Amino acid sequence: MTTDEGIKLTRKDFVSDQEVRWCPGCGDYSILAQTQKLMPELDIPRENIVFISGIGCNSRLPYYMNTFGFHSIHGRAPTIATGLKASRPDLHVWVITGDGDGLSIGGNHLFHIMRRNVDVTVVLFNNRIYGLTKGQYSPTSELGKVTKTSPVGSIDYPVSPCSFALGVGATFVARSLDIDTHHLITTLERAAHHKGTSFVEVLQNCNVYNDGAYREFADKAVRPDRMIEVDHGKPLIFGKEKDKGIRLKGTVAEVVDLSKGASDADVHIHDEKIEEPITASILSRMDYPDLPVAIGVMRAVDHATYDDLMEQQIQDAQSKDGTPDLAALLNEGDTWVVN
Repeated sequence: MTTDEGIKLTRKDFVSDQEVRWCPGCGDYSILAQTQKLMPELDIPRENIVFISGIGCNSRLPYYMNTFGFHSIHGRAPTIATGLKASRPDLHVWVITGDGDGLSIGGNHLFHIMRRNVDVTVVLFNNRIYGLTKGQYSPTSELGKVTKTSPVGSIDYPVSPCSFALGVGATFVARSLDIDTHHLITTLERAAHHKGTSFVEVLQNCNVYNDGAYREFADKAVRPDRMIEVDHGKPLIFGKEKDKGIRLKGTVAEVVDLSKGASDADVHIHDEKIEEPITASILSRMDYPDLPVAIGVMRAVDHATYDDLMEQQIQDAQSKDGTPDLAALLNEGDTWVVN
C-alpha cells in the first residue's frame, strides 16, 4: 500500500521491533513471514489492522506485527475479535490460534464466530501437539500418539480443523502448508479478501516436540504423489506425472489411475462455490496413506455477515424510534439523588 505521503509500504514496515522468540526452525517463522509480506498488498492502513491471539506459541505473532494487536487469554481470541468488529466494523481483524488454543479450550468460541459469519480472518496453526507447554497431545494429534501425557499412546480420535469449520458453517475454509510459501501467501490473500469469517488451517511443523508431523506426505520429494491442490473449476489431478485423479463415488473419494484406463471424465471437478458443504467436507477429510491430503480453498460462499446484519438492525431501530438519547433514558421515570 501507499501512505498519504506517497510512500510505498513493504514487508519491513509491518515488522515490529520485538525479538522473535520461537525455536529455530519452527514453522511459525514461515507463517509470520508470509503474513508480513501480504500486509502491504492489501492496501489497508496499518492503524486499521488488528491481530488478536489466544495462548500458545502461535499466539506471540501479534507482538511481531507492526500493527495493533491483542495477546488475549486462552481460547478467547474469537470472542474478543467479535466484540471488536461489533464496535469497530471498519477494522481488518485477524485471529491467530492453534490446534490446542482454538480446538480445545477455545472450541466453543471458534464455533460461534464461524457460525455467525463475523467478518474476520482466522488462521489456525496446526502442529498436532501442545508446543508451549512442552509436548502434550492435542485435539489434532493422531490416534496412538505417544507424548508426555499419553505415554502408551493417545486413545482420542483427532479432529479435522477444516471439517470442524465446514460443519459449523464457515463461509471460507482453506488449508495450506508452512513450507509451501507461495501457496501459503496466496491462500492468506484470498482469505483476507473474503467477506465473512475466513478460516485457514496451516499445517505447521514443531521441530522440538513433534518434528516431522507431516513429513510422510508434505516432504518436497513425496508431496506431488501424496498431496493434492484443489483449485476452483479444475479437475482433482495429482502425482508427479499428473497421472492420478480423485473420483467421488457418492460420498466416498477414491483414487483413479489415468495411466491405466481411467479417463478425465472420471475425475471430479472442484467447485468451491457449492452452497452445501458436503463435497468440501469429503475433501477436508482425505488423509494419507489412503488418499492424498488436500490443500487449497475448499469452500468460498457469500452469506450476509454478522457485522452487516447487526448494523442493519441498529438502522432499522433508529428509523422506527429515532436516535436514542442515553441521558433521557437514564433520567426517565422515578429518579432520586444520593447525597
